[in-house]
Amino acid sequence: MSEAEDRKPRSDEARATFDPEITSEFAIPEGLAVARGSGESETTSEFAVPKGLESAQAEAEPEGSAFNTPRTYSVKDAPPAFTPATGVPMITLITDAPWQDRMRTMLRMPVAERPALEPVVRSEDEGPAVPRVLDLTLRIGELLLAGGEGAEDVEAAMFAVCRSYGLDRCEPTVTFTLLSITYQPSLVEDPVTASRTVRRRGTDYTRLAAVFRLVDDLTDPEAHLSLEEAYGRLAEMRRNRHPYPGWALTMASGGLAGAASVLVGGDAIVFVAAALGAMLGDRLAWLLAGRGLPEFYQFTVAAMPPAAIGVAFALADVDVKASAVVTGGLFALLPGRALVAGVQDGLTGFYITASARLLEVMYFFVAIVIGVLTVLYFGVQVGGELNPDAVLNIQSRPVLQILASMVLSLTFAVLLQQERSTVLWVTLNGGVAWSVYGALHYTANISPVASTAVAAGLVGLFGQLLARYQFASALPFTTAAIGPLLPGSATYFGLLSIAQSEVDKGLVSLAKAVSLAMAIAIGVNLGAEISRLTLRIGSAGKRRAAKRTRGF
Repeated sequence: MSEAEDRKPRSDEARATFDPEITSEFAIPEGLAVARGSGESETTSEFAVPKGLESAQAEAEPEGSAFNTPRTYSVKDAPPAFTPATGVPMITLITDAPWQDRMRTMLRMPVAERPALEPVVRSEDEGPAVPRVLDLTLRIGELLLAGGEGAEDVEAAMFAVCRSYGLDRCEPTVTFTLLSITYQPSLVEDPVTASRTVRRRGTDYTRLAAVFRLVDDLTDPEAHLSLEEAYGRLAEMRRNRHPYPGWALTMASGGLAGAASVLVGGDAIVFVAAALGAMLGDRLAWLLAGRGLPEFYQFTVAAMPPAAIGVAFALADVDVKASAVVTGGLFALLPGRALVAGVQDGLTGFYITASARLLEVMYFFVAIVIGVLTVLYFGVQVGGELNPDAVLNIQSRPVLQILASMVLSLTFAVLLQQERSTVLWVTLNGGVAWSVYGALHYTANISPVASTAVAAGLVGLFGQLLARYQFASALPFTTAAIGPLLPGSATYFGLLSIAQSEVDKGLVSLAKAVSLAMAIAIGVNLGAEISRLTLRIGSAGKRRAAKRTRGF
């Protein structure tokens, strides 16, 4: 072979055959013939259709794409899985239903299934200013949340305010201390978000009712309430003074404690002693509040005077039921309002807000425990004869106890700063609650937890009916009415047992107090839900959006 022929490039087959240095695994084995193509790289993707299957695929799937209409589809006989030619039926709401029910129903629906916005006629020619509407919405939500309203009702009110000014694509969010709302004009425009922090809380059901009337007027298409008028009414609510002066609140605190002591077997002397202890504790709490101390210490100090008076009666060996004095003082301090609101938020799916509210209730309860337990411990150490079993021997005095329960609800309503027009209704509701509890527990010998749950359920049912009748919040008609059902005696029995070194009995009694409190909260919420299901006002057929809180 010549030298020129050696310089010629050899073929791949020759290289593989004669070049012993090629050891790559990509080398073509000897004797394997490779078909030459047109010079272009061949398709080796895993998504390529294998050779020989093109014709079979063309015959089996003529549409060729997953987005094409299947060959088995017929317009005249369409399967139920596809949207009918007439469209999806639109969900409508009852226009004369309370705004709470209409807004709650829409909030529980997915955004795509919410009904279209009703035509709104406003005095503003250029339409609402979105930032100002959101600010008004947040201010209204702040007053409701600070007043103790449930998170779902606060969201419903915020949603109603936005829709009343034409902002239908909005999403309110409520937590224990933070309110936020987001409005998105369209899918291609940037959303607008605003938030507000709730730093101060105060119990004023008169202001709460005024806020509900404002939202009711905003949602009324015939009211034509402008944005400036709404701001003016909101500012007037903030400037208004409380309906009851400070001395009336102190007297109401004493009357509540005295009435509670009668419920657990006290007489006239016990009534006066419990009232004096509660009023003294209320004044001490006001003094600490003026010095800026947190509520935890206020509750601790307020729980001491009633317990001290009970221990003093025991040390003086006076023939007075000292346990009733302490129990009456506890009734005036137990945070029933916050407990009901916390359980209601948990049952409606607002778990963060519910956890925060229940944690607040736990701190208040611990403060009461520390105050009472400190006094009882020193009383036992100095020789005070306090009998825990005396709490269990409650005499049945139906007429007197029903009157005492009504007085308790009346004074509780004053402490909550309710409107005078609602005080009578909540007083009657409290009398009904104790009548049902007494009939079930004392007459039918049913367990106190079950009796409390049934009585609380009726309180929630009647309170919701009264609220629907007056288009107002249900809190003024239910919160004070559950006062006679609060577990004051079980709490005192547990604390006294712990002070006497009987920890097991004390923990059992405290667990019973917690069970009674949960029965009250769940019963109130269940009664309200039963009223909504029975009346079927404002619901779109079956309450489909309730699945939001059921984990589906």
